[in-house]
Amino acid sequence: MGMRSTLWWPAFSLLSVVVSACGGATVGPGTPTTTSSETPAAGQSPGETVPSRFLNDWPKTDFSKHTVPFGEISSGCPVRDCIPPLDASGATSIPGAKGGRAVFGPVSGAAYGARLPVATVRVGDTVRGYPLHILTWHEVVNDRFADVPVVVTFCPLCNTALAFDRRVGDATLDFGVSGNLRNSDLIMWDRQTESWWQQATGEGIVGTHAGAVLKPVATSVISFADFRKAYPGAEILTENTGIVREYGINPYNDYDAAGSRPFLFNGTIDKRLDGLERVIALGRGSDSLAVPFSSLSQAGVANVKVDGARVAVLWSAGTVSALDQSDIATSRDVGAAVAYIAEAGGRSLTFASMGPGAFGDAETGSTWDVTGRASAGPLAGQQLAVAIHTVEFWFAFAAFHPAAPIWQR
Repeated sequence: MGMRSTLWWPAFSLLSVVVSACGGATVGPGTPTTTSSETPAAGQSPGETVPSRFLNDWPKTDFSKHTVPFGEISSGCPVRDCIPPLDASGATSIPGAKGGRAVFGPVSGAAYGARLPVATVRVGDTVRGYPLHILTWHEVVNDRFADVPVVVTFCPLCNTALAFDRRVGDATLDFGVSGNLRNSDLIMWDRQTESWWQQATGEGIVGTHAGAVLKPVATSVISFADFRKAYPGAEILTENTGIVREYGINPYNDYDAAGSRPFLFNGTIDKRLDGLERVIALGRGSDSLAVPFSSLSQAGVANVKVDGARVAVLWSAGTVSALDQSDIATSRDVGAAVAYIAEAGGRSLTFASMGPGAFGDAETGSTWDVTGRASAGPLAGQQLAVAIHTVEFWFAFAAFHPAAPIWQR
């Protein structure tokens, strides 16, 4: 994989970053109306021996509670938060030990490259952008949207950008990077109970909160140019993190090249697609669906049904991969894809491509863009709601959802 090998943090090589880094899963529309759900720790093996390395490194974690076998969890770098998370001002009750800060500025004043990918999070009427060239180096951002505490995450090894409501019952949790992986996916930890959380699913897998599931928050990934055009009054994460990093440099260069092997993934890759093919992942369980970028980029639109709802997946060129060239700005264009609830103006809509970056609905003839906004026609000014989805590598989605079907044109 052409990984960079320069030292980036005292006592750790960049390989340590890769080993502890991660990806996978699901996001949803709107402000959460509930917090989390607690379920019995199915799959828990009370008699299973806890690895001594876990006990030594995590003396406060309740290892009597776990929903996955310990053998599925691999260790990355030797200390928690070896990849330092970021905390927005006033967002946490327990500050991160590394002191990483999330500072935001107006998008109008940001000088990021037009094609750089930006994770876009909306809660109520507030929208913020989290550039992947920054998230790659931190993976976890603890933030707050008015009265809603949110954690925004990115796992480079699985290419997943997701956000979750940080409330579990009456508690608000502050998250970090555990340094552990499962299916090559980031395992987060919370500072309050030192429970471990699977980023791909938002599920607590070890500790006090084993079996709890975090509520997803609407997230999509679009280019900086599209973000700035669609949300001119929004704020965006800056590089003023208090941590010295080579922002704009991809430490995983050539990682997503066709035929590459996912790093630190010990499972069997589902051969229906290339392991590092990007897919739009929709739904979960028996109604899950993967929409491959290879097909979507040709069609421009996929009209599908997920959990009984009509969903339109829109694809547009103009967004580069964060995991291709060392200099992200020069990486190849992989495009952006966003899934929306196919409803506006009180009616269901069916979409078709009208050419590069433009989409039309058959019902009203309105014109839309990849940000889900109508620019012309009877529905001009309307905004589609983001559907539950994420963009991730096929190997990661298939590892957690092996029975998922693949959309075909």
